[in-house]
Amino acid sequence: MSTVEIRVLGSLSVLVDGAEAPLGGPKQRAVLASLLLARPRSVSTARVVDDVWDGEAAPSPTTLHAYIAELRRVLEPGRRVRTAARVLTTEGNGYALRVDAAQVDSAEFARLAADGARLVRDGDCAAALTALDAAIALWRGPAYGDLDGFAFLAAEIRRLEQLHDTVTLDRFEAMTGLGRHGELLGDLDAYTAEHPLAERGWRLYSLALYRAGRQTDALDVLRTAEDQLADSFGLDASPVLRDLRTAILRHDPQLTLASVTQSETIPNLPHPVSSFIGRDSELTLVAHALSGSRLVTVTGPAGIGKTRLAIEAAHRLPGPDGPWFVDLADLRQPELVPTQIGQALGVPAEALTHVLAARQTVIVVDNCEHLVDAVRDWCDQILSRCPGVRVLATSREALGITGEVIADLPPMTTEAARLFTDRAANALPGWTPDADESRLIDQICVQLDGLPLAIELTAAQCRVLSLSQLAAGLPGPVAPAEPDRAARHRDLNLAIAVSYDLLRPAERALFERLSTFAGRFDLDAAAQVTGTSDALPSVAELVRKSLLRVEYGPGPRRYRMLTALRAFAAARLSTSDTAELAARHRVWVTGWVEAAESGLRGFEAYAEIRRLEADQAEARAALTSALLDGDGHTALRIAAALHWFWYRRGHITEGLTWLQSALDLARDAPDSLRARALLAVAGLSYLRGDAATAIAAAEQAHEAAQRAHDRLTTTYAVMHLGHFRSLLGDLDTAYAHAVLAERHARALRVPWLHTESLMVLGSVHRLRGDTARARTDLAAAIRTGQRCGHQWATGSAAWTAMKSAIDAGEPEAALAMAADIVAPLEADLDLTAWLVLAHTTAAAFAHSGRPESGALLLGAIQALGGHVGFSPELMDPVDGPREAAAVRSSLSPDVLADLVAQGAQLSRAQASEIIAGVGAAV
Repeated sequence: MSTVEIRVLGSLSVLVDGAEAPLGGPKQRAVLASLLLARPRSVSTARVVDDVWDGEAAPSPTTLHAYIAELRRVLEPGRRVRTAARVLTTEGNGYALRVDAAQVDSAEFARLAADGARLVRDGDCAAALTALDAAIALWRGPAYGDLDGFAFLAAEIRRLEQLHDTVTLDRFEAMTGLGRHGELLGDLDAYTAEHPLAERGWRLYSLALYRAGRQTDALDVLRTAEDQLADSFGLDASPVLRDLRTAILRHDPQLTLASVTQSETIPNLPHPVSSFIGRDSELTLVAHALSGSRLVTVTGPAGIGKTRLAIEAAHRLPGPDGPWFVDLADLRQPELVPTQIGQALGVPAEALTHVLAARQTVIVVDNCEHLVDAVRDWCDQILSRCPGVRVLATSREALGITGEVIADLPPMTTEAARLFTDRAANALPGWTPDADESRLIDQICVQLDGLPLAIELTAAQCRVLSLSQLAAGLPGPVAPAEPDRAARHRDLNLAIAVSYDLLRPAERALFERLSTFAGRFDLDAAAQVTGTSDALPSVAELVRKSLLRVEYGPGPRRYRMLTALRAFAAARLSTSDTAELAARHRVWVTGWVEAAESGLRGFEAYAEIRRLEADQAEARAALTSALLDGDGHTALRIAAALHWFWYRRGHITEGLTWLQSALDLARDAPDSLRARALLAVAGLSYLRGDAATAIAAAEQAHEAAQRAHDRLTTTYAVMHLGHFRSLLGDLDTAYAHAVLAERHARALRVPWLHTESLMVLGSVHRLRGDTARARTDLAAAIRTGQRCGHQWATGSAAWTAMKSAIDAGEPEAALAMAADIVAPLEADLDLTAWLVLAHTTAAAFAHSGRPESGALLLGAIQALGGHVGFSPELMDPVDGPREAAAVRSSLSPDVLADLVAQGAQLSRAQASEIIAGVGAAV
């Protein structure tokens, strides 16, 4: 059989036995791209037509069939007439491209990129550089360079471009860590010139210069970065660059370490860039209220500064646990309030009450006004059952709970002029007001009724208007008879209107259209959803005028609109524009969640989970608009693509709610799509402990997938049924399902599916008492999972293999498996998988004569698991209690209690060192 290699990193091309094969014209090439994007799933002919002939007259069936036939001749040149195709197969009313990941350059690029990023994080810069150089060598030019006019490829092209940019920066990081900074100076100079918004590039350039002994040049680079960000884009430098400047000036010895990577840790509390001014008495009031009451609500109209005051107050209440910040501004579903709070704290919504009952912490719940009833219910439950929890809420109205202390925030008075001057100085560097200007500032602040957001918006206009012009354009102070809140709302709207009126037409149009986003967005998202080819100039102006806020992080700059500004902008859109933008937003969300899904079971899982977590507000908004507009098909596509993310992060209730709503609405959706959604229901129901629903949904999915002739989904459904039946003790049926699923998964050549099917088959063998076959299949699952980057399945298979080794009386073999798998699990953002691995490792230590190490792990598991409401003993009722008993029965009660207490003080990293065999021995 011929060897086939598909290359998309550049123009789309196919190599057959090393020679480039002709692919025909753009449409035929686009058909191949559509199939490639869906890989390993099949894609219906209707979907291919929608992708390739978007907005054009649909081709005749003969045309598409001819394209498929020609592509088959290219991909399998030696195939005989009337023999079944093995590469481009027919499945139901569509087609599937059956090629291994190693045959597609973009998949290999992603694998090398993930390896390089992990090695950089681990400090192994030499190995990282090897992987990253290999990745760069695959990049021949812009991805799908000959097909960039096809809209269906936009999300994938952008994903690959961003990955290429990350690889480039990771490579710079690795070379800097190896002391090869001198070789990088020219590349970094070129990179920062081409990517002036990429602060990681500026940071590495400055660091390389510093390590080369050029401190002055290093500081000059930081100054250039700050000037370019401010002058060209109206942006402040991030805290990372400011901290680096300080470190260089101090000759911080840490700057000479082998690697100074940029932290991706997300703090519990936001750290605003602008200075906090005034409000001393209000801060004292809030601090005093929190010392005596467990619920304090900062109230006031929009723009009064509630959020900023709450953040500042929380920063002055440091503790070992929190404070924690929960922003509800982007949430529109009241039933998801516990989920949003749980996500901020890293705790499943279902376990919040149990977990918080044992914690002493402060939780800041921001922007409650549109969800008052739901927040009230949550606070009532938590505060009545969790005596160590205090809540600092912000809302335009009180929550109405007994014991609530209300801190109504007044307008700024004497500090208002200071705030205006500080923010105006950002627009006019070096400016200091004279006496006449100071009087005008006082007048403006009175005219704005001391409303901080209105003051900041007006101050930002000093680049365009003089103080006298600003004062003349504002109304007089509030009339005594006018209600305070109504007047302040009027003042805020007038301040926004002043800024809005000063926008150029393009900026004004973009400002309105950006209100479509529910939360944060980057420049690429802004361009795609608003239809703006080059959004940067207008976005920069909106930032300068304080109509957009910038959010800093390790990736591309992200922006968001405050709630009051979003409402103002949205009100200026016509009904038809609103509908059009919502539809564009759904297309954008569908594109990136489906692109992300392909990486969730591979080497890109770490990055994709982080992206999906950051952009949940957009996914929720798209699902909501799809359901409200009756677009059940799109809702089902989004929900089906998100299901594995929901599964991995434990978002059970949310996932089931969206999936069921979409299934109810899209009863006429293609069977293959409904089958995927039903399997998602099955998986999440299993996590919830609802075996009956899980089996029923898996059976329905199996039937729908068979009707669609969808081989992959059929196999996946059979695998689920085998797993679920084994848990219910129906081992004969489970065994038949598991054997069939493994056989079909192997034939389909889908590595992640083969990994999971081997894992299930091995687990069933173990439950049937066939330890030898169990260990063989589980070892194969581990090898396959490691090759394709499916760390979750690899960890699950290793966990079950460890149990089989213990069953066989080989605890040392179990410990060796744990040592091999703990590092990948540590980097995979899945605490629950790590906890069950650690629990079985504790038992292996006990069986190997080292119960002391096992007791330390039990203490760490209790502490870390209790923090998120997860218990391996409860999750694994068959083996979990036996594993704990193996440790407890090996030690006296006093020694056990002492070691468990010591283990409870360990961090996850310290416990992982014990598992890996490099931690402190007892």
